[in-house]
Amino acid sequence: MNQRIRHLTAVLLLLFGALFVSLTNWQVRQQNVLRADGRNNRTTLRDFDSPRGRILTADNKVIADTVPVDRAAHPNDKFDWQRTYPFGELYAHLTGHYTFGFGSSHAEKEFDDVLAGRTAQQQLEATGSLFEKVDTSGTVHLTVNSELQEAAKAALKGREGSAVVLDPRTGAVLAMYSNPSYDPNRVASHDGGAVLGYLNELNADEGKPLLANAWQERYMPGSTFKIVTTTVGLETGAMNDLSVFENSRSWTPPDTKKPIRNYGKKVCGGDLAEVFRRSCNIPFAQTAVTVGPSLFVNGVNKFGFDEQLPFDLPGAAWSTFGGTAAEFDDSLALLAIHGFGQGEVQVVPLHLAMIAGAVANGGAMRAPFVVTDTRSARGTVISATQPRTWKTPMAPATAATLRRLMIGVVENGTATCCLRLANGVQAAAKTGTAQLNPEGQRQRSHAWITAFAPAGEGQVPRAVVAVMLKGVNDEISTGTGGRLAGPVAKTLLDTAMRVVPD
Repeated sequence: MNQRIRHLTAVLLLLFGALFVSLTNWQVRQQNVLRADGRNNRTTLRDFDSPRGRILTADNKVIADTVPVDRAAHPNDKFDWQRTYPFGELYAHLTGHYTFGFGSSHAEKEFDDVLAGRTAQQQLEATGSLFEKVDTSGTVHLTVNSELQEAAKAALKGREGSAVVLDPRTGAVLAMYSNPSYDPNRVASHDGGAVLGYLNELNADEGKPLLANAWQERYMPGSTFKIVTTTVGLETGAMNDLSVFENSRSWTPPDTKKPIRNYGKKVCGGDLAEVFRRSCNIPFAQTAVTVGPSLFVNGVNKFGFDEQLPFDLPGAAWSTFGGTAAEFDDSLALLAIHGFGQGEVQVVPLHLAMIAGAVANGGAMRAPFVVTDTRSARGTVISATQPRTWKTPMAPATAATLRRLMIGVVENGTATCCLRLANGVQAAAKTGTAQLNPEGQRQRSHAWITAFAPAGEGQVPRAVVAVMLKGVNDEISTGTGGRLAGPVAKTLLDTAMRVVPD
């Protein structure tokens, strides 16, 4: 009898041990597998129907929050909590959206663990309250200034395009707005049918409102690319302050019979300062050919072309130069066209601000970031962004030369019309009109400008802007970067000079 009891005990212990191992395996080792299983929605339901942390601007405006569901308005809502975006579409391309059945985007996606309270720091802080439910959700703090963000939207005046403001000293995004945008509140609604209908409407829109065009799209930059060409020319010795270019209306590069002309088919030439401020095309086409494919492509790549931008939100696009040195060896004519920002050159608006920022910052291009830090419910810093240099595409002396050239654009060039800042603050700029149509066809072009301030002798620039207006109608396509994008840049720099500290 005792032997049978011992056998039974041994069997029970083995079964208990097997059960313990199995439970440990599924609850500890396989918990991520269970969470990821599409048939398991308990974790999703629990996380979604819980308080979720706020996203705030640098001046503490709450731009994403979670509030209790209004039962009077939604008596049949199966959830207790609703994600809300108090400023609607103004910050949509930064916050993104957070939904139950349609995923998440931008900051909501990248910092999901912090907002949901799942980081190790947040879980550790909650261990002292084992017997009560504690809100562990954290907060995400942005670098964006609300006054600058509102100014960017207002200055675009409903036109399709993007406006970016950076602090060139650190890379912090001070404002970034693209039109068209969308209302994340409508995407975060608990009415799945209404959300699907709205998303279908957004996806059908040719303006791509769900895409953050300022940092997730690229466009032909036109003459703003001459900042890059001038840098490469100066760094390789192909041009200098004393370089003089012949006055000409057209120039035929090697390997083709098709001539290159200046904008508006004007006669243009002179010294470097003259051709830069007037934005002649031919001198920069000639400079690209003089430098040669290998050195020119190498110089362009020093700016980070054909590399993913090191932005702290997911899905950032990258600028492209549109060819390799070997490909340009077979077509110097194409290299010439790329030298003044036409052809296959494509630039992300955020990247253009970074390029001008390198000039403003003495040659060092800072990595852009929009999140200052993340914090736990107790206010403990979970992560904080440390400014860093991403690229150094030019020497300080080259940056100083570019600054003088860009001041000339404001003082007596293509931005003279529109970039005289309030209180006599000196700005530096480069305009661009990216011609999209083949010669002889109806004009269609993007209007660009990039600028920074203050740019006076001995001053440290504290704001750099890039503005792009899409050539989707005759108003934009028949204008120029200075006259169309210039007033937007002026508004943003005037505002920045008031709100951005020294």
